[in-house]
Amino acid sequence: MKLREALNHWFRGRMLGRGSAVAKHKLARRRANREKSSKQRTNSPLYQAALATERTLWTVKLAQRPKSFWYPYPTLRNLKPIEQLLTGSGFNLLELCRGPNGKVADIGAADGDLAFFLEKTGFSVDAIDLESTNFNRMEGIRVLKEALNSAVTIQSIDLDSQFSLPSESYDTIFLLGILYHLKNPFFVLEKLARIARRCFLGTRVAKKAPDGHSFARYPVAYLLGPEECNNDSTNFWIFSGEGLKRLIHRTGWHILAYTTIGDTSNSTPADANHDERAFCVLESNAQSIYRHRKETMAD
Repeated sequence: MKLREALNHWFRGRMLGRGSAVAKHKLARRRANREKSSKQRTNSPLYQAALATERTLWTVKLAQRPKSFWYPYPTLRNLKPIEQLLTGSGFNLLELCRGPNGKVADIGAADGDLAFFLEKTGFSVDAIDLESTNFNRMEGIRVLKEALNSAVTIQSIDLDSQFSLPSESYDTIFLLGILYHLKNPFFVLEKLARIARRCFLGTRVAKKAPDGHSFARYPVAYLLGPEECNNDSTNFWIFSGEGLKRLIHRTGWHILAYTTIGDTSNSTPADANHDERAFCVLESNAQSIYRHRKETMAD
């Protein structure tokens, strides 16, 4: 009897060990596949072209002005999470940018890296920023335009005013790292939905207040103090993920694809160590909304 129990115990141990080994093997294989897929997306031809353009632009920049003059953040690196999001959702970035209007806008253009890259890939581009808050008062983007002999249209526009853009309609608008700089993000997104077919949106989001209280499940926004985030008084609203999605839907867009990166568990509105970014691809449904309102009023 004891021998039988010992044999059964040994057999169960062998089977559990084998099951554990199989499970570990499957887990390792899935991890390797994810890493391979991520590496393939990172090494996409478009992203590699963006990195090559970034290097070329820095060569041109440093030939014109010292490094301290230029916007310090690598804006073209935003294409990496966007490309990963699109690949996982079955979309193509350049195809989404194309359309009947023949025009793309880069809002919050900084030194114009993205605008010049999009022009290089064949698009007619309007680059928009605000001189009073731009890192070098938009001298950088104008210097680059001349050095590159570019046809990109450059305008300084205050989006918190009753603004109008250089073109009446756009196929795609890039709005990356700008939403939290706007005093009136609802107004801006609603107006853009009327003139653009699609929008690539990137902004900071948060799950917790600075004191640790969670607001992740509520559609809310946190208003930053003037020196609370990067000592930058032009930072205003940090939305929760649910708040951002509610804002998007209320302003006449629907979400084609959405993802977040960074600290996706304990993000806060201002702490650099708990920074979470949302990237999403939007498609405007504003025209159908306004048409429905008009028909309702007529009835």
